[in-house]
Amino acid sequence: MAVLTDRPAAPVVRRADRGPRARVNRILGYAVLIAFGLVFLYPFVIQLGNSLKTEPDAAANPLSPIPDPLTLAGVERIFAGTNFPLWLGNSLLVTVLVTLGRVFFDSLAGYALARLRFRGRAGLFAAIIAVMAVPGVVLLIPKFLVLKQLGLYDSYAGLVVPLLADAAGVFIMKQFFESVPVSVEEAARIDGAGVFRTFWSVVLPMARPALITLTILSFQGSWNEFPHSLVSVQDPHLFTLPRGLADLVSGSLGKGTQYPLKLGAALLATIPVAVLFVIFQRYFVRGANEGADKG
Repeated sequence: MAVLTDRPAAPVVRRADRGPRARVNRILGYAVLIAFGLVFLYPFVIQLGNSLKTEPDAAANPLSPIPDPLTLAGVERIFAGTNFPLWLGNSLLVTVLVTLGRVFFDSLAGYALARLRFRGRAGLFAAIIAVMAVPGVVLLIPKFLVLKQLGLYDSYAGLVVPLLADAAGVFIMKQFFESVPVSVEEAARIDGAGVFRTFWSVVLPMARPALITLTILSFQGSWNEFPHSLVSVQDPHLFTLPRGLADLVSGSLGKGTQYPLKLGAALLATIPVAVLFVIFQRYFVRGANEGADKG
């Protein structure tokens, strides 16, 4: 026998009633994002357009993105009339060495702070956080004096060694390693793995998202590093791209605006970082916790 109740039926939510409004809101949201995207992209479009202009056209119409006429003379002059290839080679060498060093040393330091128990660990981590709060410009003169005393001034070692570790990278890796389940490391120790073997073979492979994030930040930071090169080298043969571009902007090539040359060189210097970010952006925005405690 059926049981009758007086409870009212649950209201039926009609998605069709709120569908048009949600669609309009979504369209407006995308429109706003596209508008902001165009605002941020416009300077790069101007940069590209001016690098393909003649010198008179760029001086007369610097804000126009359309070259009239279109020419590659400015780009050709970058490689034939400047030391751009040398700067590019120096930047690649320094950036690769610094990126590899930061990924390795920051990972080691982050794992030690996250897992190893030793006296002064909390104080050391507090000091690292304090270093992150210090403006880099404050350390330029002490950095110059240290490089001079150690005999590293005006050398590739002076460009690379002081940048091999950074506080932000140590902090990123420490935070990730603390999210890794301890049971994973305990299982490795039961199998006879030591501390470094556990770190290198078990924990580090789980840190791929954090490592990629650190790689992007390290590559971008060292590729665009200008203040450090300013106080570490004076020899033009050791100039990196930021230092060389600053030399161009300061008027080392003579009179005139020379917008095609300057903006073309700046555009070429931007491409590697942009390509790296586009390739690995999904790892950059992904959450750092990819490991799971599997039984």
